[in-house]
Order: sequence, then structure tokens, then C-alpha cells
Amino acid sequence: MKSEKEKMLQGLPYKAFGPELLEERQLAKEKVFDFNNTRPTDIETRNKIINSLLGKTNGSFFIEPPFRCDYGYNISIGQNFYANYNLVILDCTKVNIGDNVLMGPNVSISTAGHPIHFEKRNEEWEYAFPITIENNVWLGSNVVINPGVTIGENSVIGSGSVVTKNIPSNVIAVGNPCKVKREITEDDRLYYYKKNKF
Repeated sequence: MKSEKEKMLQGLPYKAFGPELLEERQLAKEKVFDFNNTRPTDIETRNKIINSLLGKTNGSFFIEPPFRCDYGYNISIGQNFYANYNLVILDCTKVNIGDNVLMGPNVSISTAGHPIHFEKRNEEWEYAFPITIENNVWLGSNVVINPGVTIGENSVIGSGSVVTKNIPSNVIAVGNPCKVKREITEDDRLYYYKKNKF
């Protein structure tokens, strides 16, 4: 018989309040508490905490406190990762983040979901599907990413977007639900904001 953790990691319905998963979430909360309560200048201590919390880090990264996650060990971040204030990652299964990814404030990444029918929700069933954010992606402030989504490399997700489906590479996508607005072109290299040239 599969444990609730095994079911969680395999995309099957599971219940999150058994002793194993509850204990793992509590451990992550302790580390997150320590991270969020360091002095602003104590970057070294924060980095040590993140390295002990996340499943994988690769090279340099900077996460502005406060930060929240469920387990930590399901999160992988690439080189040169930057997250602004109030990043929330509900990592009930894998969250793979590539190199050179930037996130504005108040980004929410949620692998977790609940059944539509209230009776099944009331029985405490949950599910989780992995999220992938490829290299060179920029997520604007207040972006929400739903379970099972992949965002392709080099793409930009506009502020306030709710990403419910996969986004291809090399595009600007915005809205609720998030939709592709246009492709990113070589002309974009000339401008830093709208029609303001470098």
C-alpha cells in the first residue's frame, strides 16, 4: 500500500494531514521561520538555510524574505535565481526552476489543488502536479502559477497573470487566464521599457 507521501509525489489523490507529511511541513516551517527572521545583512545565514531546505540549488541565488513553502525538498532552483518579497511555493510535488529566472513580489506557485466537488474536498482529498519554469523566465509581480504548468524559456509573464496552461518559449503572456500576447523578437533587445531605448 502506498503512503500518502508516495501518492502525493505520483499525482494521485492523497491526504495531507497524516503524521509523515505533517511532520515534514512542520520541519520546513521551522527553517522558513529562521530564514524570515534573520537580520537583513545576514545573507550568508539565509543562504545556508535555503541550501538545507531546498532539494537543489545551483550557484548564486537571492531570495528576499519573507518566503514560504510547504516542504522545500521538492524545489529545485538554477543559477542566478532571484525572487522578490513574498514568494510562496506550495511544493507538494516537483517545482523545477531553471537558470536566470526572475520573480517579482507576491508570486504564488502552487502544485497543489483540491477536487471540484465539495464532498471530496470535505474528505480532505488533495492532489499535486509538477510545475516547470525554464531558463531566463521573468514572472512579474502577483503572478499565480497553477498545478501542472510549464513556462517555456525566455518568456515573460505579465504582472497579475494567472497561469492555468503551458506557456511556450520566447513569448510575452498576460492576463487571467494568462494568454500569449506576442512573440519576443530581436527588436526587443533595443528597448528597456516600452519604447524607451537603451
